[in-house]
Amino acid sequence: MNWKDEWKALTLVIGVFLGSFYLPVGSVRFDNAILEAFHLLKWYAREHVLLCLVPAFLIAGAIGVFVSQASVMKYLGAGANKILSYGVASVSGTILAVCSCTILPLFAGIYRMGAGLGPATAFLYSGPAINVLAIVLTARVLGPELGVARAIGAIVFSVVIGLLMQLIFRKEEQAKAMEQATLPEADVARPLWQNALYFASMVGILVFANWGKPEEASGVWSAIYSAKWAITAGFSIAFTIILLLWFGLGFKRMAILAVPPALAFVLFPTNPLLVFVVGTLSLSVVTSSDKGEMGEWFSTSWGFAKQILPLLFAGVLVAGVLLGRPGSEGLIPSSWIERAVGGNSFGSNAFASVAGAFMYFATLTEVPILQGLIGSGMGKGPALALLLAGPALSLPNMLVIRSVMGTKKTAVFVLLVMVLATASGMIYGALP
Repeated sequence: MNWKDEWKALTLVIGVFLGSFYLPVGSVRFDNAILEAFHLLKWYAREHVLLCLVPAFLIAGAIGVFVSQASVMKYLGAGANKILSYGVASVSGTILAVCSCTILPLFAGIYRMGAGLGPATAFLYSGPAINVLAIVLTARVLGPELGVARAIGAIVFSVVIGLLMQLIFRKEEQAKAMEQATLPEADVARPLWQNALYFASMVGILVFANWGKPEEASGVWSAIYSAKWAITAGFSIAFTIILLLWFGLGFKRMAILAVPPALAFVLFPTNPLLVFVVGTLSLSVVTSSDKGEMGEWFSTSWGFAKQILPLLFAGVLVAGVLLGRPGSEGLIPSSWIERAVGGNSFGSNAFASVAGAFMYFATLTEVPILQGLIGSGMGKGPALALLLAGPALSLPNMLVIRSVMGTKKTAVFVLLVMVLATASGMIYGALP
């Protein structure tokens, strides 16, 4: 046996053995951290998979099937007009209002269809970062100064990060632009306005099904929340009609799609989540049995789900073990974090950026978490740094990004977010 060829396997075996031998099972913190990981995974599965990720997978699959590569390259490609492409990418979050995980299927869809690295990463950052509801909540709870700083920082960040990614990997992007210039114009199956309404109906379902409950019981946001399921149902009906009229669904398959959720609503009118699940299952049955573009849509969406979901679940478990849930601790004591983010030093801002990047924040949860940290002595600079790094990144998010664009590009993207968040926090913290 040649031990030179076996040293990696031997090192792995020894490492696993020592880890198992000294596994701190029985210690309160370790046992609690393991329990917190599964609590976080359960919460994530209940709150994000059905209403957030499933519609996002369907939209991503639709991008791959119903949007021509030429259209993506025209508006977001490596050789597209920079003002147009970055303008579209940088304000996407105001429409989508999704978290750092829900944006991933959409990012993967446009990137694989030929979007330039710069616009694609600008979209990846802006999707969860430029969330109107979150920015408004930040201003109301943490003060208008921090809310305005977050809004300006997030918009500027998305463009700067995209431009820097484009610059750092310019040789690859130049080669991509040259390759795309030689591609023939694809045939268009239906006019742009029909595809636009089709995507608008799906985005409407995604946005309003996940509309969060505002703190105040009155006002526009509260009124929308009260009507969220009625609005979602309206978009769902419009979506079904669009499939019938322009995508060749047919009346028989339309009945298969529409009747089960309608019956579920009649039988369980107070359980909109069940109606949503039945509707999703009906859509899956209709599309998976089709041998044309509808079947291709299902296959593409399922491909994204197979690639992304295991990585997300693994990342959520690891994040739960290390950091726990809001209000509960993992292996890392929350007191360490509170002590590390006081003042406005480089270290406190850098720590806030790194901790925010690896923690998982569901949409809007960063505000009450930050409120608690500020009450424990967190400086205003680190507060902004965490707001600019946290919602746009997470450990599960990083694992999926790596599977889409590789280790090197992912490392650069994450590093850019952390560095810019740290610098912004120091500048903001130094202001009177």
